[in-house]
Amino acid sequence: MACRLLLRRCLSAAAASSAAARFAVRHAHGELEVSGCSARIRDLGRLGRVGEAREVFDAMPRRDIIAWNSMISAYCHNGMPDAARDLYDAISGGNMRTGAILLSGYGRLGRVLEARRVFDGMLERNTVAWNAMISCYVQNGDITMARRLFDAMPSRDVSSWNSMLTGYCHSLQMVDARNLFEKMPERNLVSWTVMISGYGRIENHGKAWDIFCKMHREGLLPDQSNFASALSAVKGLGNLDVLESLRVLALKTGFERDVVIGTAILNVYSRDTSALDTAIKFFESMIEKNEYTWSTMIAALSHGGRIDAAIAVYERDPVKSIACRTALITGLAQCGRIDDARILFEQIPEPIVVSWNALITGYMQNGMVNEAKELFDKMPFRNTISWAGMIAGYAQNGRSEEALGLLQELHRSGMLPSLSSLTSIFFACSNIVALETGTQVHSLAVKVGCQFNSFACNALITMYGKCRNMEYARQVFSRMVTKDIVSWNSFLAALVQNDLLDEARNTFDNMLGRDDVSWTTIISAYAHAEQSNEAMGAFKTMFCEHELPNSPILTILLGVCGSFGASKIGQQIHTVAIKLGMDSELIVANALISMYFKCGCADSRRIFDLMEERDIFTWNTIITGYAQHGLGREAIKMYQHMESAGVLPNEVTFVGLLNACSHAGLVDEGWKFFKSMSQDYGLTPLPEHYACMVDLLGRTGDVQGAEQFIYDMPIEPDTVIWSALLGACKIHKNAEIGKRAAEKLFRIEPSNAGNYVMLSNIYSSLGMWGEVAEVRKIMKQQGVIKEPGCSWTQIKDKMHSFVTGDKQHEQIEEIVATLEELYTLLKATGYVPDTEFVLHDIDEEQKESSLLYHSEKLAVAYCLLATPKGMPIQILKNLRICGDCHTFIKFVSHVTKRQIDIRDGNRFHHFRNGSCSCEDFW
Repeated sequence: MACRLLLRRCLSAAAASSAAARFAVRHAHGELEVSGCSARIRDLGRLGRVGEAREVFDAMPRRDIIAWNSMISAYCHNGMPDAARDLYDAISGGNMRTGAILLSGYGRLGRVLEARRVFDGMLERNTVAWNAMISCYVQNGDITMARRLFDAMPSRDVSSWNSMLTGYCHSLQMVDARNLFEKMPERNLVSWTVMISGYGRIENHGKAWDIFCKMHREGLLPDQSNFASALSAVKGLGNLDVLESLRVLALKTGFERDVVIGTAILNVYSRDTSALDTAIKFFESMIEKNEYTWSTMIAALSHGGRIDAAIAVYERDPVKSIACRTALITGLAQCGRIDDARILFEQIPEPIVVSWNALITGYMQNGMVNEAKELFDKMPFRNTISWAGMIAGYAQNGRSEEALGLLQELHRSGMLPSLSSLTSIFFACSNIVALETGTQVHSLAVKVGCQFNSFACNALITMYGKCRNMEYARQVFSRMVTKDIVSWNSFLAALVQNDLLDEARNTFDNMLGRDDVSWTTIISAYAHAEQSNEAMGAFKTMFCEHELPNSPILTILLGVCGSFGASKIGQQIHTVAIKLGMDSELIVANALISMYFKCGCADSRRIFDLMEERDIFTWNTIITGYAQHGLGREAIKMYQHMESAGVLPNEVTFVGLLNACSHAGLVDEGWKFFKSMSQDYGLTPLPEHYACMVDLLGRTGDVQGAEQFIYDMPIEPDTVIWSALLGACKIHKNAEIGKRAAEKLFRIEPSNAGNYVMLSNIYSSLGMWGEVAEVRKIMKQQGVIKEPGCSWTQIKDKMHSFVTGDKQHEQIEEIVATLEELYTLLKATGYVPDTEFVLHDIDEEQKESSLLYHSEKLAVAYCLLATPKGMPIQILKNLRICGDCHTFIKFVSHVTKRQIDIRDGNRFHHFRNGSCSCEDFW
């Protein structure tokens, strides 16, 4: 009995032991299944396949906190924090790790307010949660709140200090960053790396390199990330010798054989196109290459214009990873081979969202918006970058309305727009001046917590500036927590666009730092406002501050010199361009040609002949220049050279040609070019072309034909066309047609004094003084004031201006004496004043006296008085030179043996030995 009892106990113990063993096996197997599913969810999330990740999550019979965190992380990683929040709420916040994940997700999308609500609602917070919230503020540029939270932390670890340090560095507050860095109780490699990167951000690569060297002296060995930051500093220095010294350290520490560091070194070489061959050599020497090594080399070759070499590297890649295929897709698209990019995309078995996005961006870069939309519609999954790429593409390709429509579609899908999408929408609103819509999107930006982000604020300032709402632009700018150089430049540009030049200059003077954009904006503003002295003054200040001008600045200043005929200053700027090696750049060379033509100098053709590269603007500039100088045959020859070079003309080309024919009286040639526009090149004539034809016909005496041409036109005539007809009537004294043309102009632009003066000229030349009085009466009733004739000339870097009847010049008495002496001399040699150009019914002596003090005569007299004998004279006038002044200056050029060049409101007149280049046809 005792034996049986003992046996039963043994069997029972064995059974219990066996059951426990079976339970332990099942439990371990379940744990393995949960762990595997969590890993699968994380992998799918990284690939952007969130829908599949959710299917795995939903199919799990049992989930631990790691699984929940993995799914929440997948949503956050793919820009879907609202879906992540639903899961967060479903498990009542999970653990502290869960909260930190969600905080980071909101932070990446700029939704700071929602992140803060999550943070405040956390029942328990550890240092990781505090650090995540600080990072959220840092990522979105609110350094003040980040510091406030940092100071309130119950305890800090080195990550807390590094987060705050990162904030200062990202907002370019390197003085504050350095102070915090020096106070840190403990530093790790991250601390040093952040400081190196921070100095790199403000392009103080020398200090970045100094920090790395200091770290090395203190005995710290770099890790991968630290090496990468140091390499970035070296890239900024542009010093390959420093790179070689860093490679020595990499060899000593064994890091150069590390594929990550090797790839980073390759990246430095490859960013410098002049070192591309060295990059290839280094690439070939690498023992180990990963997908990023191959993709870096492919991208570098593509960017350097060696797309065939990039394809060859791709073919050698044994894996042909998605990263490499995507890099090549991007490269092919950038060089215009979008069809090849599409073929490569189709070869990817399961393209990830990054590949889809690359091809969509490629289509947008090539202006193939419809193809991009078709691809976008086929995407199995879209992330925030997909939406942002499409919205940006629409905006950049001038389809702003569709960009706004896509934003609405994104909003309806339940997703909130990313920071990138919002900035693109602000750009779209700027394009179409959609203030109301832009204000609504601004409210949406506030809702998602992006209102303090510098990128969003900069875009908002630009939008409000273009929409001419400076009150809102000022509010955004003043409330910005961190203002970078782009912020200042955006606000400066907004002020300029709204003609607030004094405030713009005050803002410019208060900027802590200025870049090329700042200088270009203020100089351009002065040029646009025709404040040439201020523009040149800003340019001189730029030099005094040891800032070198860029090509756009030189181009703007050359334009200013051309507009005011300041040939000497233009030559000085030309010298600056030569010293900086910019004179051969296309836009500078084009500006030089234009400037010299406008200043009446012969250097235009020499510069044209020296140019290695020419565009349509080059050809148009020289054709138009010849036209302005009355050299119609030369303009036509240049057009023939242009055709031989295979350059297709555009509308501007034909305006220049028709003007050339008009100034030279080439009627048959003018008709030929006018017909050629549509017949040979499919160009529809614009009002400017019709105006040129009216001018051509009218100038050559066919005033009736010019009027009939207007009535036969397929378009409604504008003021330029009627003005051309009225000008022809003045030349040929046709009062009947002139009156009809003037009446049209009086209705269209009743405040333009030139039209009334032109009609008065016609009447006075015919002695119709009653009609002259009637025109004066209409002018008085309309409050129209005649623009005074003004001429100016540059002598010894100083501009001297004169108006008709001027008595203000400091040497006016000497000028008048010289002029009267000259007048007597010229009359003795055959000059007879043409009094028909006097608009008053007075006696002949008074008429002659009135003609004597025209502004161009005063300017000529001053130049004779103030310059050495034989020196050429250059004068500019705002209005068309009158017939008497034209005759007078011909006699002056003969008697004084001076070359006299006058640019009036219509063209150039080159007076030589009693003759003018216009051959009295102007």
